[in-house]
Amino acid sequence: MSTRSGKTPKCKKANSTSSAMTEHTDKSRWRMLDDDGRQTWHYLEDDKEAEAWTQSFADKYYIGLPLDAPELPKANTPLEAVNNGLEFFEKLQQPPGNWACEYGGPLFLMTGIIIAWTITDTPIPEAHKIEMRNYIFARAHPEDGGWGLHLESDSTVFGTCLNYLNIRLLGVPADDPRAAKARATLHKLGGAQRSPHWAKFWMSLLGIAHWDLVNPIPPEFWLLPNWVPVHPWRWWIHMRQVFLPSGYIYSKRWTYPETPLIRELQQEMFTEPYETMHWKGHRNSIAPMDNFHPKTWILNLINWILVNIWFAFLRPNWLKTWGESQAFKLIEMEDANTDFADLAPVSAPMNTIACFIEHGPAHHSVTRHIERLQDYLWVKSEGMLVNGTNGVQNWDTAFAIQAVVDSGLATEERWRPMLTKALHYLEGQQIREDVPEQAACYRQQRKGGWAFSNKDQGYVVSDCIAEALKAVIMLQHTPGFPTLLEDQRIFDAIDTLLTLQNTSGGCASYEPQRGSELLELLNAAEVFGRIMVEYDYTECTTAVVTALSLFSSHWPDYRAKEIATAKARMVQWIKTNQGADGSWYGSWAICFTYATMFALESLEATGEIYANSGPSKRGCDFLVSHQRPDGGWSESYRGCETMVYTEHPSGSLVVQTAWAVLGLMYAEYPDRSVIERGVRFIMSRQQANGEWLQEAIEGVFNKSAMISYPNYKFTFVMMAVGRWGRLERERGKVAGKKVIRGATKRRGGGEEEWGKEKGEMRRGGDGRNGRSSPWRDLNGVLINSSSIWCSNTNLR
Repeated sequence: MSTRSGKTPKCKKANSTSSAMTEHTDKSRWRMLDDDGRQTWHYLEDDKEAEAWTQSFADKYYIGLPLDAPELPKANTPLEAVNNGLEFFEKLQQPPGNWACEYGGPLFLMTGIIIAWTITDTPIPEAHKIEMRNYIFARAHPEDGGWGLHLESDSTVFGTCLNYLNIRLLGVPADDPRAAKARATLHKLGGAQRSPHWAKFWMSLLGIAHWDLVNPIPPEFWLLPNWVPVHPWRWWIHMRQVFLPSGYIYSKRWTYPETPLIRELQQEMFTEPYETMHWKGHRNSIAPMDNFHPKTWILNLINWILVNIWFAFLRPNWLKTWGESQAFKLIEMEDANTDFADLAPVSAPMNTIACFIEHGPAHHSVTRHIERLQDYLWVKSEGMLVNGTNGVQNWDTAFAIQAVVDSGLATEERWRPMLTKALHYLEGQQIREDVPEQAACYRQQRKGGWAFSNKDQGYVVSDCIAEALKAVIMLQHTPGFPTLLEDQRIFDAIDTLLTLQNTSGGCASYEPQRGSELLELLNAAEVFGRIMVEYDYTECTTAVVTALSLFSSHWPDYRAKEIATAKARMVQWIKTNQGADGSWYGSWAICFTYATMFALESLEATGEIYANSGPSKRGCDFLVSHQRPDGGWSESYRGCETMVYTEHPSGSLVVQTAWAVLGLMYAEYPDRSVIERGVRFIMSRQQANGEWLQEAIEGVFNKSAMISYPNYKFTFVMMAVGRWGRLERERGKVAGKKVIRGATKRRGGGEEEWGKEKGEMRRGGDGRNGRSSPWRDLNGVLINSSSIWCSNTNLR
């Protein structure tokens, strides 16, 4: 890792409101390198190098510098709004063809990487230190100075403990007013001894706490026969990959050598003296605000038996050594299969430390790990953060393509170079082989699939495969685009996709469910729910349904019976998992709005819409009931936790509104005025340069951890506005007409809407005025069907 020189970075100092000194790097010296989807940030100290490697428009956008983005003609129609949006969004496309962005939100990810640097004695560039400190302080709670689980949450012991540890390791002195304020909050909340399991693990590894504070993580579990119901191979992949290195490290009881800073932290972080702390007595101590998923009595009993009987009297040393050996073997296989990038930024630094313990600092596994940890870092206006994965490249690029196709603009020459680059990128990111010794390392079939981020990470996900496959098929069947993936590569994707359906009919994420949901009884994380096994997800199921539908329209004979059966079971699962209020619960974004959009798309893919389907009608009624007076929708992350729809206090949000109107369009909701008002709201938020500004956080995982998807304000927003604009154009209602902005005009009690039909003002827009169906053109031809993806290419 480097700032491209060993110099102290050129920086500025300014007085902060806390009277502490705040440093800033020269933002004009930051560059993001996108090497075929691998994204790393570099700080250029050398003037000649900075001059030779010019800062891109995208770099400036990410870090909040002024942009050379001209003011565009005001959009008077939805398609003009999409074109303006694409004028801006195109400038953010990376040279390989993908789009990049931060993937932040969780405030517990930075600690592992900082600790890995500390333990391996890796020099942290001063520019990194400065911007990491800046980001942490920028995300502190404005009142108490603590930190929460994610950037919109209240302060918790978990967030405050880890981020206090971060700033101290990054050089902030204990008497800094901001540190003192955070420390006071940590003590007020109960002290670090009341933190969740993960924080106790990190503190014990550093020697700030004793290993007796940590509940057991026995690596011997990996020696169990595979048929045992609790074997870790049956767990959800993220839980599995954290348990693997943490169990190895826990069993070794390895501790970082004590330093003056460690001794200071021993005295600062607890509400009881370090020397007299009863560590075992606090093993299950946890503050109420952190105890999102309390440990069960069964887990507490197992932990007691492991600590007081198994480890104390029964565990032979040869078995301990064997368990550690098996765990480390699997760590090495994970490293080899990902070129040391690993699954995510919690397991990656743990794997780094495990390799350091096993091999020492000079070993290739350690040095390569240190290089790959850079893939998780991101720089923005507030500073440097750690992303939730090594990026969102494949995911966002697939939706970007779909947004343009859905708008009917893919055939326009203006956007062909952008889309062609994106197609080439996805072609290069398709994974062409399964991992070596797939069964031995418990990996899922992946040939033909796409990962969420890039092929280096290498873990395919059902909806990532589906959305990328849809994007590829859409473009390859649009005139003017090359055929980069021959049929067999498309078939490979379908073959892998079909392996990801659960026995319930729904679809999982990384792999089909391998264990019983009763394994949640062993959930030791405390801050997360639904993490022990794979589940069925509305979003993943819909993505697969729509991908199979699109595929079968072009290759109707390939595995036709299996695909038809799989789709029927998937849609049936969608129906049976609808809530009493008509909604569906979202697992990967916020929350009921997001999942309901997807569910309605699933139903539409099999011919079920508002007019002929009870589930579709109830889903639409749910969405419409939450439209706000300004035409928008607004949902808070709180609903993910409470499982009750909750409005966001900031008001209507463009991304939430886009999801809602897309769902209504999929279902052919008859009252078009509802959709028009939503589209009008989205257009009213567009800036003069074509962009939409960042609003509330969009994503979630494990029910309680929120995460950002900044490109959703482009992809889904343009998809919604563009789909509506294309439908309107196909109905002959938009060309040459002006969009009504601001307050709607009323004439005779009806709402004046875009366009006129046969010289008359259309009122109400509910389809009950005796005219043709609002989802058909003036000749009665259906224009909103599953053929929408190729509607302008004459391919169906």
